[in-house]
Amino acid sequence: MKNDSRILGHCSCKSVTYELLNCPMFVNCCHCTDCQRETGSAFVINGILETHQVKLITGNPEKILIPSQSGKGQNIHRCPTCKIALWSNYGGAHDVLRFVRIGTLQEPFRFPPQAFIFTRSKLPWVTLNPDIPSFDIFYDYKEMWSEESRARRRLVDPKFKH
Repeated sequence: MKNDSRILGHCSCKSVTYELLNCPMFVNCCHCTDCQRETGSAFVINGILETHQVKLITGNPEKILIPSQSGKGQNIHRCPTCKIALWSNYGGAHDVLRFVRIGTLQEPFRFPPQAFIFTRSKLPWVTLNPDIPSFDIFYDYKEMWSEESRARRRLVDPKFKH
């Protein structure tokens, strides 16, 4: 990442602003029914980063624990004023990874999805870009993530063996 290309984001009311200190390790576009319900939309686009790579500039997001299919829960961090979801932490990754909502970035076009996941529950009227890999459920990290991204994840997530 170039020093002159800061990656800034915020909620709708701008009470919470943040900066990504690195590019996401990977960007997923998830079509699971949980993501559809949580966003009120057809999918969510998440950039996966180490928690320490997400720098809070202003505000203090509230953490809301919601149930997840894994049974480990998901913490969604929302603006306490406008309630926009900024990022999530999933139970399996604890607080070492943040799944940043790409749509909250000032320039979300910079980070298109690298994979469509859980397309088995994709809404039938959504058309996927054939140039982006698509998976009924999930993918193999070794096939999809770069070695650099997998190394970054191993540094913060010792359970990650890929």
